[in-house]
Amino acid sequence: MADSDSVVSGATATGTDQDDPIADLTFEQLGQFVEDTERVNAVIKSETEMFEKYLRRVEPKETNVVVQSQFTSPLPQTHEIQMTRGNRKKSKSRTSAADKLLQLAAEQKCDIAQRELEELRDDIEKLKDDSERILDNYRANIEEAELKIQEIKKAYYEFDRDICKGSVNPRTNKVIAEKVLRYYEDKLRSRDTLIEKLRLKNSTLRVQKKKLQLQLKQKEEMGEVLHEVDFNQLKIENQQYQEKIEEKNQELLRLKLMAGNTLQVLNQEKKKLHKLTNDSKQLQSDMLSRNDSLQKLQAETVIVEEERNVAERSNKFQRQKLSDYKVPEVQDYVRKKASLMELRKTVKSWERKVEIAQMALNTHKKSWKLLTTAKTRTNDWMPHEFMVQN
Repeated sequence: MADSDSVVSGATATGTDQDDPIADLTFEQLGQFVEDTERVNAVIKSETEMFEKYLRRVEPKETNVVVQSQFTSPLPQTHEIQMTRGNRKKSKSRTSAADKLLQLAAEQKCDIAQRELEELRDDIEKLKDDSERILDNYRANIEEAELKIQEIKKAYYEFDRDICKGSVNPRTNKVIAEKVLRYYEDKLRSRDTLIEKLRLKNSTLRVQKKKLQLQLKQKEEMGEVLHEVDFNQLKIENQQYQEKIEEKNQELLRLKLMAGNTLQVLNQEKKKLHKLTNDSKQLQSDMLSRNDSLQKLQAETVIVEEERNVAERSNKFQRQKLSDYKVPEVQDYVRKKASLMELRKTVKSWERKVEIAQMALNTHKKSWKLLTTAKTRTNDWMPHEFMVQN
């Protein structure tokens, strides 16, 4: 809209200043001017179409035709006036006056666009409802067809089971006619019972329909029937309740998030509590072990105290002996040392003598052993009578 007004105002300004502004333009400027005019014409065309739709819906048909002719006639006139070179000032003054008369204000254009948008939304909703109704009909037809197919399959299976396989004479390999007739009679009888059930159901539904119609008439007579205003009120209340439900859902979602957070915190606290309980159990076991070790240490301390008392008593006794001890004289020490040296010498001499005696004993043992072995050999060699005489 702003582009169209700017282009038209620019064209009118150049037309008032110069007689032939197009002659001084280059090819690029002419192409740009043509594109701008085409874009402006497209915008004006869409606006006129929208305004025509609005007038067709609001005004009667006769006024629509008149207004349409009045509204659409200046467009080609302005185009012809712009393309002609003669009488430019007069034609532009006329077109500007016609545009001023025919142009709508911005608020009016917004109002028309808003109403058209609402109508378009209503049309979309109607199309949605119609399409849903058509889809429901198609779904119902599909379900009915599926039910019929199932019934046909069931009838085919039963006919094949009862007639084609179950009623064949094993001697002649032909179908028994009596069983076929009985089968069709049973089918017709079941169909008649089904028809009777459906007829009764239809009659009960008709009675319910009459009752509902009577109730509706009574409500209409008493003024309890809902009108369009009531429906609008109900729509408004429904919208309010939907908003409240949305708020409650948001609050429920928030509470769920809070519950989730609290659950996470609870799980963390449970983990901490479990860890602390394990630590407390470990500490209790450590305390028990420490108490046992403490009791053992106390018993050991009692024993150590007793030993310490014994050691103190022995220490006191030894200190008492040490305090009562008198150091001998030096001459006694020298005599004792000399006697010790003499004793050591005698011990060494006796040890030497013992070694010599041991060596002599070993030599005597060896000689004795040799004598005993030689004597045993001579006794074995000499005759028995000689030995007896001897």
